[in-house]
Amino acid sequence: MPRRSKLLSGTLIASAVLLTTLGLGGVAAGFDTPAAGTTAGAPVTPAHADHAMAAMAAMPASTVSSPEDPDGDGYILANPQVTGVSPSTQDPPHRYFHEFQANCSVTHTAPDDPIVYPQQPGKSHDHTFMGNTTTNANTTTASLNAGSTTCKAPGDKSGYWMPSMFNGTQKILPVGPQTIYYKAGVTDYTSVRPFPKGLRFVVGSPMQTADEFRNHRGFVEGWECGDSYFNVNFPASCPNRADVQLNIRFQAPSCWDGKYLDTPDHKSHMAYPVVKPGTNDNMCPADHPVALPMIEFKMAFPVNGDLSQVKLASGPGYSFHYDFFNAWDDATLKALVNHCVVGGLQCDARGYDQTHPEAGAALDANYRLP
Repeated sequence: MPRRSKLLSGTLIASAVLLTTLGLGGVAAGFDTPAAGTTAGAPVTPAHADHAMAAMAAMPASTVSSPEDPDGDGYILANPQVTGVSPSTQDPPHRYFHEFQANCSVTHTAPDDPIVYPQQPGKSHDHTFMGNTTTNANTTTASLNAGSTTCKAPGDKSGYWMPSMFNGTQKILPVGPQTIYYKAGVTDYTSVRPFPKGLRFVVGSPMQTADEFRNHRGFVEGWECGDSYFNVNFPASCPNRADVQLNIRFQAPSCWDGKYLDTPDHKSHMAYPVVKPGTNDNMCPADHPVALPMIEFKMAFPVNGDLSQVKLASGPGYSFHYDFFNAWDDATLKALVNHCVVGGLQCDARGYDQTHPEAGAALDANYRLP
């Protein structure tokens, strides 16, 4: 796309974001707001137009120049692009599972976001990072490839992050490997292919309202603890027991346009599946025909008892969102996708399904390619 038309598209996207946050469009676009002096995560309605305008100021149609986006327009082209693909309408033999896990531990926290605010350290609200140990405001695909990882599979050098949680002034960090599912989001699980290296996107929005969070396509069970489920905001309290944590599951879009690794709103290159007419089958929309794994965050925060002081760095519980920046080793990711997702298995981080031991594993005992 020529630079002029790319910038025009970015302006149109930014205008759509403004209309959305003013209550004149659909779900609010997913941008982080600066760490200081903002109302990140507060409900945005037409009565809060001043807040929406402030958010708009923090959501320029173009980003600053970066090594992967030298013209700073927010578009990062895939190389190669995926063309000539039509959304699959096939209905393969039913398999209840078609997934594997990436188990990754927390690495650090920082007020950085290399997707929304590249090359701008300290501009974001505080994030909790998992996976790649080097993720910061200056992160690129190359720097992730050169970094190390806390994921069980050494081939997964991706960056995963979400707004940090606080109980009063105490930062609450998930303990141990967290579960990040890679699933089939479409009925034809055999059509799912690996992520392209360098793909990045934001899931959800710190500016979303409680209703937008509840009705988001990625919403699974909301915030839950003990026997309390489907909470849009944090419950007032949880059972004060050592075995109880505050949990959330949230799913990402899994259909790609095949063209861009990123776009100015960090979302438009991705889409959720749609229902095939006359069926209950899920398929990718025509403008996003490439089926990729559906990421699902399943996070557990070690906090219980009185939750009245619990909040996210982005605001209330319904401001939850997360970011993904793919830096998997290509061969490792392909092996896991083919064996577990395309193969219709329920795999752990090795690519092993305990209910189908005859299928073997995609990786060896060290979580590496054999």
